[in-house]
Amino acid sequence: MSKLHLFDMDGTLLHGSAAAVEISRQLGLDREIAELERAFAAGELTPAGFAQRACVLWAAADLTDDQVQAAFEGAPWMDGIRDVWADIRARGERCAVISLSPGFFVERLLAWGVDTAHGSRWPAVPLRKPLESSGILSSSAKVRITDDLCTRYGLTRGDCVAYGDSMSDAELFAVVTESVAVNADHHVSDLATYAYTGRDLREAYELVRTGE
Repeated sequence: MSKLHLFDMDGTLLHGSAAAVEISRQLGLDREIAELERAFAAGELTPAGFAQRACVLWAAADLTDDQVQAAFEGAPWMDGIRDVWADIRARGERCAVISLSPGFFVERLLAWGVDTAHGSRWPAVPLRKPLESSGILSSSAKVRITDDLCTRYGLTRGDCVAYGDSMSDAELFAVVTESVAVNADHHVSDLATYAYTGRDLREAYELVRTGE
């Protein structure tokens, strides 16, 4: 039976960082994004509220596509991402990334071999149009997208493995059969089938392969 492997990005594929942090670093907005990250973690901002504030910051700083690409290339990615996805696909299984971060960052992972990449819908860079809150993903949206992918591939939630690290992954961890807490906090560590701490995604993936 085939499997569908579902990867969070911020804090999971990105070790100790997030797309918003890496993009803001390119713009010299480290302090400003740190405050937004703090407010989001404390529950003072919803995903849409965080996105609205970040969009205003980046638009005012005239974010360019070259800066987004530089943020992507310079980000602290986990080792072995391409290897994991290549092995998944060689085994006839499927893999997807589902992230609350902007789609224009998340979708760059398609070039690394993931089957599908799903991020929040933002206006195109250089962010001249307003951001629509309805396009911002949430933790429940991760479950909805998973169900859509299961329908597309003829699978069920029981065929899914989720990889994540934080509160935005908790709803998905609660409904799939297998899950891996990757450098995770308490929001998902108690829900996960497996736990991994480190910098190599191949080692986290091996927990699923071996069932240990």
